[in-house]
Amino acid sequence: MRADRTFGGVNLEVMKVFVTQPVPEPSTSDLLSGFEVVVGRPDAWPEEGRRHLPDSDALVPTPRERVTEELLELAPRLKVVANCAVGTDNVDLEACRRRGIVVTNTPGVLTEATADLTWLLILAVARRFREGDALIRSGTWDGWKPMELMGASLGGKTLGVFGPGRIGTAVARRAEAFGMRVVVCDAADGLGAFERLLAESDVLTIHAPLTPETRGRFGAAELGRMRRGAILVNTARGPIVDEEALAAALASGHLGGAGLDVYEEEPAVHPGLLPLPNVVLLPHLGSATRETRLAMARTACAEAARVLCGEEPRHRVA
Repeated sequence: MRADRTFGGVNLEVMKVFVTQPVPEPSTSDLLSGFEVVVGRPDAWPEEGRRHLPDSDALVPTPRERVTEELLELAPRLKVVANCAVGTDNVDLEACRRRGIVVTNTPGVLTEATADLTWLLILAVARRFREGDALIRSGTWDGWKPMELMGASLGGKTLGVFGPGRIGTAVARRAEAFGMRVVVCDAADGLGAFERLLAESDVLTIHAPLTPETRGRFGAAELGRMRRGAILVNTARGPIVDEEALAAALASGHLGGAGLDVYEEEPAVHPGLLPLPNVVLLPHLGSATRETRLAMARTACAEAARVLCGEEPRHRVA
């Protein structure tokens, strides 16, 4: 789309915004009107990046697309990477800084939706939803039995939150309604706080960003120090958890269950997790409500427009 438009003396019609895949509208259609907007295909990165980045002034990627130094070297005009996500681990921030490229994200708008989905996973694992649903669909259920598919009550148990940011805090707030005690640990806290989290949590939910410090933080040793029968939930970033170690801890019976919305090698899932009945797996749906995904798209597009118009973005990361 192109339209004659100037803002503060800046000729917007000669600026190109590359949106890596379709996003909910209205977002590009109004917030980027006046710019040249090119929308890519979901399965065409990085090839379309190599094609469009050389003459793009703004890039609006999603968590699926990795914005690497190799690709940034092809983008001499690029002024802003407006990531359509709260996490920015898919973007080489240091490479952007060296090139003077602004990086923004979409904080706040997906907090409640992701917190809700975290609780969906907690409840689904604790109450054995997957097994119950499969039993009904099999056609073999023959009525109520006092010993059938008994799960775990949450009242009086301890919820551990790794990463008490916006989402982690929202998850902890919901725990009050279930009568749970809450312990929290920030990724930057000392070893004592982390060991307490492992030792005391009946349900441990991960909400920290992916950084060099958090990558692989939950490996075989850490999972082995969790309470026997505990539930692990991850709606943050997959590489924080060693999936091979998680599959082993679940198969051995040390952990009672797991709920995952993100994966170490996304979109691939470790094959050891797939057959386990006490694991609930979702395809990165944390922010997937119509309202939230639209708000994310509009926030990212607005940030791209602000930078191209010479304004300071509201959610600058780098």
